[in-house]
Amino acid sequence: MEATTAKITYPKYPAYKDSGVEWLGEIPDHWKLLSNKHIFSLKKELVGKKSSDYTLLSLTLRGIICRVLEDGGKFPAEFDTYQKVKKGDFVFCLFDVEETPRCIGLSTFEGMITGAYTVMNVSSEFNRKYLYYFYLNLDADKRMKPLYTGLRNTISKDTFFSFKAFIPPLPEQTAIANFLDDKCAKIDRAIAQKEKLIALLKERKQIVIQNAVTGKTVWSEEAQAFVPVAESGVEVKDSGVEWIGEVPVGWEVPKLKHICKFILDGTHGSYPRVESGYRLLSVRNIINGSFKFRNDDSRVSFKHFKEISSKFLIKSGDIQLAIVGATLGKVAIVENLPEKVVTQRSLSTIRVKPNKCSNIYLYYYMQSKLFQSFLWNNTGFSAQPGIYLGTIQNSNLPLPPYDEQLTIIKHIEFQTTKINQAITLQQAQIDKLREYKATLIDSAVRGKIKVVET
Repeated sequence: MEATTAKITYPKYPAYKDSGVEWLGEIPDHWKLLSNKHIFSLKKELVGKKSSDYTLLSLTLRGIICRVLEDGGKFPAEFDTYQKVKKGDFVFCLFDVEETPRCIGLSTFEGMITGAYTVMNVSSEFNRKYLYYFYLNLDADKRMKPLYTGLRNTISKDTFFSFKAFIPPLPEQTAIANFLDDKCAKIDRAIAQKEKLIALLKERKQIVIQNAVTGKTVWSEEAQAFVPVAESGVEVKDSGVEWIGEVPVGWEVPKLKHICKFILDGTHGSYPRVESGYRLLSVRNIINGSFKFRNDDSRVSFKHFKEISSKFLIKSGDIQLAIVGATLGKVAIVENLPEKVVTQRSLSTIRVKPNKCSNIYLYYYMQSKLFQSFLWNNTGFSAQPGIYLGTIQNSNLPLPPYDEQLTIIKHIEFQTTKINQAITLQQAQIDKLREYKATLIDSAVRGKIKVVET
C-alpha cells in the first residue's frame, strides 16, 4: 500500500442531521443518540488470592497485551485488588486521560488488570469492534476533554454512562467494523514493512560505523573508496586487546584516559529545583544523537550551580555518555551551548585532548557495536545497570593517526547521511499511512463515509 494522505472518496449517506456536538458535526440521519448506560455495563470482579491463576494484562499503545513478570518492570507485591478480564471486555483508563497515551482497550485475552482501570461489558445489541474503533477515535485526539474533572483529568463513571454517542443500526456497525478491520490490517502491514526496512537501514549504518572505526574497512587510493582491509593491501596486527582483535598497522590502541583530558560524571548531590535557575541536564537531553535542551529541564539556583560547576562546566565539543540505567550507552556531542549548564550523575562528560583524538571520531567509536558491547558486558547491577568511570577510563580504543581519523569521519558522515535520508523518507511514509488510517477510522465511525457490507 502506498503512503498517501489523499482525500477519501468513499460514497456518503443520502441524508445527514446536525449531531449537536461540535467535534462530531453532521451524522447520518438514521443514526440514534444513545447514552453509554444503554451500551456498557460495569464489571468489578477482583481476583483476590487467586491471582496466580490469571495472566497479567496491561493497557498499552498496542492495545491490551500480556505481561510477563520475569521480563521486569514495576509490579505490586500482591495482585489481590486486580480485576478479572475476559475476552471481549472493554478496559478504560478514566483518570489522567490527557496524559495517558492510550485510554481504551478491547481485550482478546483472559486475565487480570489493575483495579485502577474500569472494566466493562457490552450489550449483545452492539458490535464490540465498532465501539472499539469509535472510542479509539475519541481517544486519539482526546475528544472527551469536556468530561474531565479535577486536577487529574478524571471522567467519573456517572459522567461516562451519561455520555451520548450516535450509533448506527447493528448491521451497519458490523459492516463498519469489518471494513476497518480489513483496511487497518492492510495499512498496518505496509507500516510493518517500512519499519522493517528502517531497522535494516539502521543496521547498515551501524555496520558502516563499526567497520570504519575498527579498521575493517580502510581508504584505498587505487579504488578511491573505502574497501575491506583484506582487499586494500594494508597490513594488520594483533591489537593486544582480545575484544578488539586485529587493527591496521599504524593504528594505536590506547586507553581512553590517555587520549582524554578527563572522563567524569555529573553531580551526585540532591538540590532543590527552581523555576528560573541554571539547567541541570540528564540523559533525557540526549535526543537522536544530539544534546538538546528541553522545556522541562531541571534547574538549580545560582548558589547550588556554583557548587556543582566547581568540578567543571560543560563545553561545546564535549561528549556526553549515559552510564546508568536502561539508556546506558546513549551518546551525543555537545554543540553550540547558548548558556552554562551542568549534568546529573547519569551522564559522563568526556573531553578529548586536541590533536590526539578527534571528538567526532570518538563519538562515532562510542556508537559502534564494539564499544556498546564492551559497556554492557562490564556493567554492575544494583537497582539498575551502570558502569564505573574507571572501567571506561581504562578501556582501549582502536585509534588511527589523526589525519586518517578525519578521513574516516568524512566517510562515515557521507554514508550515514545517505542512510539517514532513506530512513527519513520511510518514516515520512509511515507518518502518512498512520494519518490515513486515523482519517479512515474517523470518517467511518462518524458516518462521513458510507460503508456497505458486500
